[in-house]
Amino acid sequence: MRILIDTNIILEMLLEQAKASAARQLLSQSTHEFFVTDFAIHSIGLLFFRQKKYRAFEEFIDDLLKNSYVAVKSLSIDDLGTVSSDAQKFNLDFDDAYQYVAAKKYDLTLVSFDRDFDRTERGRKTPAEILEAL
Repeated sequence: MRILIDTNIILEMLLEQAKASAARQLLSQSTHEFFVTDFAIHSIGLLFFRQKKYRAFEEFIDDLLKNSYVAVKSLSIDDLGTVSSDAQKFNLDFDDAYQYVAAKKYDLTLVSFDRDFDRTERGRKTPAEILEAL
């Protein structure tokens, strides 16, 4: 399965929150291809920089992107009109609409803890749902 990991999945692990174990377990599965968006990376960078955790951001980049099997997907300027229209259509914030359009454009399964994606045509899966299917 080709999976787009939403920002909240990554933050769940980085911040050691309640569902971090399921998120880590999912990312340890070698049967899947994993992707994140450039927007997710930038959002995490904003969070770390606000907290002056520059080294933590560098480690995140090294661990998740440079030394692993997670690839980055981006949207073009032309795709931003679709982000706007899908945000309106499904009542999504910009960040959710960006993730949704990226999943749609690259035909990826969106994995997220965010229930806002349940209003969309493509929906979303949780890490637990993906793991149960194995």
